[in-house]
Amino acid sequence: MPSPIDTILIGALLLALVTVESGGWFLTRVSRGLAPANALQQSFFRAGHAHAGVLLILSVVILVVLPAAALEGGWLWVARLGVPVAALLMPAGFFLSVLGRDPQKPGRAILLLWLGAATLTIGLLTAGVGLVAGGVQAL
Repeated sequence: MPSPIDTILIGALLLALVTVESGGWFLTRVSRGLAPANALQQSFFRAGHAHAGVLLILSVVILVVLPAAALEGGWLWVARLGVPVAALLMPAGFFLSVLGRDPQKPGRAILLLWLGAATLTIGLLTAGVGLVAGGVQAL
């Protein structure tokens, strides 16, 4: 059973999925030509939308299974927040790096994508190792 903190985070993540839903509506406008976007922007908008949805759902899954992990203190917080933070940073990097009328390459905000990728990796490694260790302890 998730802890009260994890339950609150799961609820917040599910509410955040509403923003992904509205992003999907925006993508339908882009695909119909109702919101102007060049090819780079279209690709980055799609990637940002997909990463947001997948990472939010992955965050919920991790929080549900985290009670079985052999993690405490700071390590538990890294496992708890790594993927949700990546779910904010990575899409922000995709969307914010191609703002403007007709960008030909991503702007400096692309750094958010790579920071999110690092956060994702650290969160996944911590949660994965903690869950394997918790499973071994439970044998």
